[in-house]
Parts: sequence; structure tokens; C-alpha cells
Amino acid sequence: MGKRIRITSESLNSYGTWIKTDGVDLSQYERNPILLWMHWRGVIIGGIRDLRVEGTEITGEPWFDEVRPESRQCKEQWEKGSLRMCSPNFDILETSEEPAYLKPGQTRPTITRSKLVEVSMVDIGANDDNIVQLSWRGGELKLASGESCEALPLLQTNGGSPIPPNHNLLTKTSMNELLKTIALKLGLQETATEADVLARIGVLQGHEKANAELRKQLDGIKLAGITTMVDDAIKAGKFNDDKRDHFINLGKTVGVESLKLTLDSMAAAVKPMQLINTGGAGAVPSGKWSKLSEVPADQLKLMRENDPDRYRALYKAEYGIECPPLK
Repeated sequence: MGKRIRITSESLNSYGTWIKTDGVDLSQYERNPILLWMHWRGVIIGGIRDLRVEGTEITGEPWFDEVRPESRQCKEQWEKGSLRMCSPNFDILETSEEPAYLKPGQTRPTITRSKLVEVSMVDIGANDDNIVQLSWRGGELKLASGESCEALPLLQTNGGSPIPPNHNLLTKTSMNELLKTIALKLGLQETATEADVLARIGVLQGHEKANAELRKQLDGIKLAGITTMVDDAIKAGKFNDDKRDHFINLGKTVGVESLKLTLDSMAAAVKPMQLINTGGAGAVPSGKWSKLSEVPADQLKLMRENDPDRYRALYKAEYGIECPPLK
């Protein structure tokens, strides 16, 4: 088996682009694997055997027919190692400027689909891998640095880096129009400068910060009011302390006014001793009872059970002796 040669790889070439290996159509070349000298049509020096796609590279084995002097010379120099490089001729079928296909230093779109037309032995390559010959619509592409070309237009750049397609490049005119629009939105005159716009934005940002702080303070005041309202309801006996967090969260959700309406509609729990204060007509008010006989009979038992100290005091006032132990 003879020496193999790299026909192409996906490294950046002298055109400022690179060729996607899995997008190369080899079918035509495999039917006519011709080897030329320096891309000169008619100067056939042999062919390429055992064409292979290996990862991102396409390789093959050059052979020389030794019919022409150029072929005999190339064979001898190839065997001695002084001639070591070939150049493929690709016909461009499809290109792309998608960011995923762009490499550092690239100046033209990536060739994503192409057709291998011929391979030539060359003396000096334009990059570390090989020199690439490109053609488009049947004609050879001769691209100089910075030269425009319909097939491979130069990529627009930003500080030396390729700018992806569909990137909105604003001209000076469009920038001025955008500045006018922003100025009017901010309530400024359309003649406002960039400095005026930035100053207004700074003022608005200051207002937003102040508003955020005010909202925070108001939220704190609101929470304090809700908490006080709930604690007062607990003291009034409307519900137990274990319901405190529930009603505070309810107030945060429905607001202070709605919570107040809810709490106002709730009746306080009635304690047994409060029933003692509900004597009939002509009865002595509970606060003015001076002896046991003034306490209505239906409330006397409640007093013994719920307010024994007062019962003992009224007993002593009635009989002049200490009340015996209550059972």
C-alpha cells in the first residue's frame, strides 16, 4: 500500500472559510478519480486510489501514470518527499452563516454542501492542511483578501469577530431614529441627546427604587395593622390564639378592610359568669350585690361554680361567718 495524502479537512483555509466534510458529495469523483497538476485542465498526471472519509478528513492514495513529464517528475518528488501536498477542487452547493458553523478568524460563510470535482498535486499549500480550489456555477473562484464574491460574501464583523446572520446592524441613521423614539417614550423632545436619555433613565430608576422602598414600608404598616386587629379579636374572645396565623394570612390576602368586616361579624364567646349579669326586672345589678340573698336563685349555682371567692364574700356579708368549704 502506498502513501496516503490528506485531500481535505475541516480546518480554516486560505479563502477564510472551511468545508464541512460530511457535506461533500464524492459520487462524481469516485467515478472519475482524476489527479491533475496545479489544477491545470488537460495536465493529467494520474489518479487517487482508495478514497476514504475518516472523521473530518478525506484521504486517498495518489498514483502517477508517468505518461507526461509532469507525472514522472511528480512521482519521483512524491516518493522522495519533496512533493507532499494536494489540493481538492470543490463545487459549492450550499453555504451557511449560522453561528454554530463559524470559527475564530473566519471571514466568509461556511461551505456546508459541496461536490468534489478533481484533485491536484500542488507545490505550496495555503494552510497547514492543504490548498483548496473552489468553483461555483462552473467557474473558478479567485478570492483575494477582502474581495467581495456572490458565492462567498465576506462576513460582517464586529471587532474582528464574525457577526451571526439576522444580527441587527444599526446604521448611524437608524441609531438616530431609535434615539428619537426612545426620547419621545421618555417624555423628552426628539432632539434629546444620548446624555439626556441616559439622565432621564437614571431619574426613572431612582423613582422606581424609591417606590419599591415605599411599597416595602406600606406593606410593613399594613401587616402591623392586621396583626393588631387579630390580637384584639383574640382578647375579645372571638377565637383562640392557635388561629392567629390563619387570620393574619387571611388579612394579607383579602386586605385590611375585608378582614375588619370578617372580625366584626364574629361574636365574642359568652363566659358563664356573664350570664349572672342578666337578672330579671327589679333584680339588683350584679355589681351592687352586697349579700348572698340578693343573688337570684337561678344564678347562685353559677356563682358557686365560677366565682367562688365572690360567693364566700357575699356569704360572710349575709351570715357574719366564714363560708364553709364549697363542694
